Amino acid sequence: MGAGIVGIGWGIGIGIAGGALAVVFTRSGVGNLEQVFVWSALVAAMLRFATPLVFGALGGVVSERSGVVNVGLEGMMLGGAFFAAWGADVTGSWIGGLLVGVAGGAAFGLIHAIFAVLLKADQIVAGMGINFLAVGVTGYLFVRAYGTEGTPDDLPAVPNIHLPIGWIPFIGDALEQLNLLVWLGLILVAVVSVALFRTPTGLRTRSVGENPLAADTAGISVRRTRFVSVVLSGALASLGGAFLSIGFVHAFNENMTDGRGFIALAAVIFGKWAPGGALGASLLFGFSYALAQRLPAFSPSAATLFQALPYVLTLIAVAGLVGRSRPPAADGIPYER
Repeated sequence: MGAGIVGIGWGIGIGIAGGALAVVFTRSGVGNLEQVFVWSALVAAMLRFATPLVFGALGGVVSERSGVVNVGLEGMMLGGAFFAAWGADVTGSWIGGLLVGVAGGAAFGLIHAIFAVLLKADQIVAGMGINFLAVGVTGYLFVRAYGTEGTPDDLPAVPNIHLPIGWIPFIGDALEQLNLLVWLGLILVAVVSVALFRTPTGLRTRSVGENPLAADTAGISVRRTRFVSVVLSGALASLGGAFLSIGFVHAFNENMTDGRGFIALAAVIFGKWAPGGALGASLLFGFSYALAQRLPAFSPSAATLFQALPYVLTLIAVAGLVGRSRPPAADGIPYER
């Protein structure tokens, strides 16, 4: 039964991709194919589009490994995007922007932790409340601070890192000029993976998410562990929003995360609540975003089809068709002593 579900899920995904590619190839010439499938540019674009998802997914993994569902990733990313842009503008430094952005995302994580951990509210309802709160707060502060003019054109931006590796076939051109936050996201995947699975702190976090009663009996503070994990989740997710505003777009627009927090949540499920798996899922979604940006060379209809692919994959992942992912046993269950 499980293998059948897996096969159906991958069949749907491959069928969608194959159908879209069929449209591409039947309507293309050699020149158009070369324009779209410049692989080095496509890989670089995939990494850029995947980066906010990577940060959001890491935040989701940390929170849910402790037993708290974090549907508020979208709001935390949006908060990080606004406060990073505002902080960069006020301090005149992209470093200041990142610090303010992380503080803003952590603040939304703190609010979620108060309701989900301390007050034992329904975690999904609390997370959706965070999303609505972030839309309202950032929209109000954006209009209050910038009116109809928007953020300044000279907003300090996170720099790109130049690596002299252009001579390496295929990957050299793709990796030689990437934003600092792209590399930070990849590094944090390794850091979070080691922290969760190779350290005593990670063991305590996972034990709280799997069997909080046993963890409590062993002397681990379930409430404190979950509280800290949710706040850290907000800080990590905010880096994804900060990348959008001061690393990629170099401006802030209302609701600019555009559902990426929900895609990141799907990447957590797709990746089976592991940092490496979440990275793989984020790269898959990022690839579909990157490809969609190049398909107008063929036809608007093909581009629209591929732009919907990340959301279709999200539905497949959440519905459990791609694998039978098992969440932490106590995920989403408030702990009662």
